[in-house]
Amino acid sequence: MTHRLTSKDILALGFMTFALFVGAGNIIFPPMVGIQAGEHVWHAALGFLITAVGLPVISVIALARVGGGIDALSSPIGKVAGVVLATVCYLAVGPLFAAPRTATVSFEVGIAPLTGDGALPLFIYSLVYFILVIGISLYPGKLLDTVGHILAPLKIFALAVLGLAALLWPAGGIAPASVEYQRAAFSNGFVNGYLTMDTLGALVFGIVIVNAARSRGISEAKLLTRYTVIAGLIAGVGLTLVYLALFKLGADSASIVDQSANGAAILHAYVQHTFGAMGSFFLASLIFVACIVTAVGLTCACAEFFEHYLPFSYRQLVFIIGAFSMVVSNLGLSHLIQISIPVLTAIYPPCIVLVLLSFTLSWWKKSTRIVAPVMLVSLLFGIVDAIKTTNLKAMLPEFTQNMPLADQGLAWLPPSLVMLVLVAVYDRVSGRQSVTAHQQ
Repeated sequence: MTHRLTSKDILALGFMTFALFVGAGNIIFPPMVGIQAGEHVWHAALGFLITAVGLPVISVIALARVGGGIDALSSPIGKVAGVVLATVCYLAVGPLFAAPRTATVSFEVGIAPLTGDGALPLFIYSLVYFILVIGISLYPGKLLDTVGHILAPLKIFALAVLGLAALLWPAGGIAPASVEYQRAAFSNGFVNGYLTMDTLGALVFGIVIVNAARSRGISEAKLLTRYTVIAGLIAGVGLTLVYLALFKLGADSASIVDQSANGAAILHAYVQHTFGAMGSFFLASLIFVACIVTAVGLTCACAEFFEHYLPFSYRQLVFIIGAFSMVVSNLGLSHLIQISIPVLTAIYPPCIVLVLLSFTLSWWKKSTRIVAPVMLVSLLFGIVDAIKTTNLKAMLPEFTQNMPLADQGLAWLPPSLVMLVLVAVYDRVSGRQSVTAHQQ
């Protein structure tokens, strides 16, 4: 007898997927884009939605088609390169950047206003926070119950309240767009979507979503694919609605907060203005639930991945990853973001290429000769874009500043498209030659 998910469980799987995605960056970066983009907010929003919603949903669908793992998705580039790529993605969205960031953001929004932004309060908070994360992550089979049925609905309710407030009670008028957004609103929104880490998160969460469905007795590959795709689409709709509301919230907040303020400051100013003293408690609760759900998903995913390559059990890895994330979180939010921007700028392009080309594998005679070269070019030029975000940018040759789309942080895109055309032509010619040789 084939097991099937009930409508309630399908909805819970979708809510769980949405809740896994909506972490600290998803709530903080859209208001920043909104207030800085000013009158160009919806152009910037379109670019942001492509990298922060479209690509993650496509990534979930791509993973569902291959069974949920990035190792299967990366098979066209070879096993070693695939494992290296997967390891970098898991470390970036796990213990190095994203998981520690969930703790620092929730601390700065909810606790720092009461205790001060000191080292000791952050240490105590991060210790308690990651004890909770480890406790929930030890039981991945219960994620659909703990996250899908309990924490996710709480998060959705809180986000709905915040979103409706932004629509019904705007704080004020729109400020003129900053220089960057006057020049290139769409591409600035596109690149800022990287900072949510959602495409990398999707590559990591795919296996968590599939395993959550398996925990309900689903074993048939077609059903697993279908349920994962439905969950990804539900999450995509939810993310779009949240982002649109947060863009509007940010764009309308120019009269109550400085245009250069970070997302946490914008949200704090808005809820204080709209809800008064209760607003701070509401925002702190929302950010805490949002962050801890994401941290649990990341910890589970990383432990499940590294269990296959390291001599540790899943439970041991949960403790190791949780403890390491706690240590890194004590660097503080500003340092984490500063370090993560160049890393994300470098590794996002090859991940985007991998996901998009995974839908074209049947077009080619030999997919390896297509995917690997295009990914390599996107990585090399992604590294160039990454160096431009650091103090080392003066070391780059002058021509890198004058490349097409270089001023918009997308220097990797034209060379990648050129390489795709070249290898596609080579693939067709090679395929024809091999057929001719065989016929002779």
